Amino acid sequence: MTFPSRFAAIVGAPRCGTTALSRYLGQHPDVCFSDVKEPHFFIINDLTSLDLDELKSVVGEGYLDRFFPNCGEDKLLMEGSVSYLYGSKRMRPILKLWPDAKFIIAVRDPFEMLPSVHQRMLYNGDETVSDFATAWALIPERRAGRQVPRTCVDRRFLDYEEAARFATHVEHFFEVVGRERCFVSVYDDLAADPSAHYRRLLAFLGLPDDGHADFRPRRPTQGFKIGWLQRLLKRPPKITQAMLAGEKFRKRIKSPDDKKDSSPLIRGLLWGRKRLLDWNKKPARKVPLSPELQQEIRRVLADDVERLSQLLGRDLSHWLGGDPKASEPTR
Repeated sequence: MTFPSRFAAIVGAPRCGTTALSRYLGQHPDVCFSDVKEPHFFIINDLTSLDLDELKSVVGEGYLDRFFPNCGEDKLLMEGSVSYLYGSKRMRPILKLWPDAKFIIAVRDPFEMLPSVHQRMLYNGDETVSDFATAWALIPERRAGRQVPRTCVDRRFLDYEEAARFATHVEHFFEVVGRERCFVSVYDDLAADPSAHYRRLLAFLGLPDDGHADFRPRRPTQGFKIGWLQRLLKRPPKITQAMLAGEKFRKRIKSPDDKKDSSPLIRGLLWGRKRLLDWNKKPARKVPLSPELQQEIRRVLADDVERLSQLLGRDLSHWLGGDPKASEPTR
């Protein structure tokens, strides 16, 4: 099998603009973006012990054929699994296959990111506690394996503190893949001037300017009407996952040699599931963090924000409710 020569990934963190970046870059004519935005392939599968020939065989059949079925060899392969930031050691097989691989890391003010992540966990069915302050207080219990919802795929999803420790994870990621392979996308820059930010990304990836000009936001935070229905449709019992979990989930877990289309029954169920999900949507209600919770988050994460400032060489003191100061965009 001939492998494409170029690879890049948007590796997280969640709710920091990764979907917008995926959409912009996925429309570039020189980019082939994965069929599923977040395959999570190199996290789901531990490939670190494989030699190069074994690695090419596994990745060729289970990853390239599945998620990049129609890509030419001259395209830049891209995907956007936000889990990769939290599992940097499993990026080593990527470097074996693509020594010049590049990675985009997205970060954001934790005061903005954390409520958005909580809303997304509720929408996906991993979280059942609708009040973020209560969910934040449950972090120690959930780390111990208690009070984790039955529908939660991985209890680490509910460790909101760990998700927002950007400096810790960015530092580990730099150590594994190399700082020179990483572009750190600070959400402030994306929000302030998405066109200029996009063109900095193109320069980092070695892509020509394609003239992209539509940077309108298109993915508002979603809520839902009925919680139990949302969890049933998003995180169904294992016995019904093949029928109800949705095409993206099915594509991630299917066997590499499963080339068959879904049966008419399953296609009908997936159609009905999508209709129910659309009916159950409603705009998410923005809930401000109380002064007490802000103080607690600031106490826990202030040192991490300061360390991230040092890592990136820019002032992020306006995060966590500090005073805004001028700061240059980060490569």
